[in-house]
Amino acid sequence: MAKLLIIDDERGIRNTLREILADEGHEVDVAENGKQGLEMAQAKAYDLIFSDIKMPEMDGMEVLSKISEFRIQNSDSFESTDCPVVMITGHGDIETAVQALKMGAYDFLLKPLDLNRILITTKNALESKSLRQETKQLRKKVAAKGFQMIGQSAAITRVREIIDKVAPTEARVLITGPNGTGKEVVAHMIHSLSARANGPMVEVNCAAIPSELIESELFGHMKGSFTGAVKDRAGKFEQADGGTLFLDEIGDMSLAAQTKVLRALQESEITRVGSDKAIKVNVRVLAATNKDLQKEIAEGNFREDLFHRLNVIPIHVPSLNERLEDIPLLVDYFADQICAEQGIALKSFEPEAIKALQGKQWTGNIRQLRNVVERLIILAGAKITKEDVEAYA
Repeated sequence: MAKLLIIDDERGIRNTLREILADEGHEVDVAENGKQGLEMAQAKAYDLIFSDIKMPEMDGMEVLSKISEFRIQNSDSFESTDCPVVMITGHGDIETAVQALKMGAYDFLLKPLDLNRILITTKNALESKSLRQETKQLRKKVAAKGFQMIGQSAAITRVREIIDKVAPTEARVLITGPNGTGKEVVAHMIHSLSARANGPMVEVNCAAIPSELIESELFGHMKGSFTGAVKDRAGKFEQADGGTLFLDEIGDMSLAAQTKVLRALQESEITRVGSDKAIKVNVRVLAATNKDLQKEIAEGNFREDLFHRLNVIPIHVPSLNERLEDIPLLVDYFADQICAEQGIALKSFEPEAIKALQGKQWTGNIRQLRNVVERLIILAGAKITKEDVEAYA
């Protein structure tokens, strides 16, 4: 039995839909206006929502928009945040209904309502929701085999919770934290759990590209636009179309490039270097930095308007020194991985060796710890001791 909500200011429409859907065995609630319907949708997890487009005070388009915003802010579970919305419209509002589809509505029904159309749309919407739920669970399993976030500390658990909430949305994410903490892992997890998982994941290290080439790298160029441009070339934004673009070390991007990135985010289009033709792109942007962007803004090195565009959902990845309790799990994970790579028998760490590792200062974070574990596995015996840590770490 599915839980359905009908939002319509016409009593006849409400009652007709309720009777039809209740006869199919569904639990049906009704709301007589958009405001009441939105409150009910936010208070209860529905499997499917029907909403009229034309209603006084708050119309169906605003209800749809508010439900989408609420999903981003309160995505505690898949069931409560992926509820399909079917719009109800008259023949004169088909253009508006199409716009609703672009905003995320599942489908629309035309008045006067047709019984078979109602039943087919309901069946398909509920099956689609169930399929997406299964797909998300599958993606979680696949993602677990690739990029993994190891640890059970409160700090890293909080990061995982935010990833689970934001990944299914289209919200931009700004990932901050010191070098070596795993910001790239966070970006890949978000992509893997998103609706764009089957699309490309394109990475750009903004710090590794010379400032005079960053615009060409991001937006592409036309043949002859500068010395060395021997042919037309698509940039990273175009390559990531339909997927995710990860701008790593965004704090090192030049102000000129920042201006063009801001325009691309605002208008969802880019222009290649040497061209005046705008190219539409459908890209979700994730960004990461180890810098304090608020400080960079104050010093005139980073655009404040770009910061606010990127910082829709902030995720701070804690340093290893803030999650020392995760070191035993990380050591076990790296030991398994490294021994398999080296083709040697698995080596173990004595409890005192683990305590010695927890007593160190990890300025290089997870990356540094992995290097130390690899060094100990190569240089120490079958059982790694406290003395080995003191000698080689």
